Amino acid sequence: MNFEIIYQDDRIVVLNKQAGLLSVPGIGPEKQDCLATRVKAQIPEAKIVHRLDRDTSGVIIMALDAEAHRELSRQFQDREVQKTYIAIVHGQVESDQGEIDLPMRKDMESGSKPLQIIDHAQGRSAVTKYRVIEREADRTRLELMPITGRSHQIRLHLKTISHPILGDDLYAPTEAQAMAERLLLHAEKLWVVHPGTAEPMTFESPCPF
Repeated sequence: MNFEIIYQDDRIVVLNKQAGLLSVPGIGPEKQDCLATRVKAQIPEAKIVHRLDRDTSGVIIMALDAEAHRELSRQFQDREVQKTYIAIVHGQVESDQGEIDLPMRKDMESGSKPLQIIDHAQGRSAVTKYRVIEREADRTRLELMPITGRSHQIRLHLKTISHPILGDDLYAPTEAQAMAERLLLHAEKLWVVHPGTAEPMTFESPCPF
């Protein structure tokens, strides 16, 4: 099936997305292969609820009916969902924990690459909490809890505090890009309330790096 199912019932399916795979189709025939298309080929009623960047791996949830889709979408919109990511960043992060509160918007002048920028005047609120897991000489492993869900939020926030994610081909300088063969960002945990039973549920995907 080319995808891994973590959990499935009659209302939802939770998957482990691999790095390098789009969540939804992009523009052009070469970008039609994606997780949503692969899942729908096997589970036609599956509907995408949220997205992960192409190069980010980890937990992603899809709804299996319209009501479940509405309720899960509401939870994401109202920031009731809790997400935990793991990243390895360039350099040593000094503080053991912290919060990055920097508003963001799309960079309309960036050309073909879908870049985001920090803009204190016109940007939308974006908040990321972090905790240091491990420090090495040239890198730091972080646990990250994004409070908002802006596109490229974690990548841009970490780059802005001078700790870009290793392997990031959009925001990291050449040295940090070359230190990993993939973007070292993984969606490790997802906490939601089940749209049918109202039961709190946590889904996990072990970090592959």
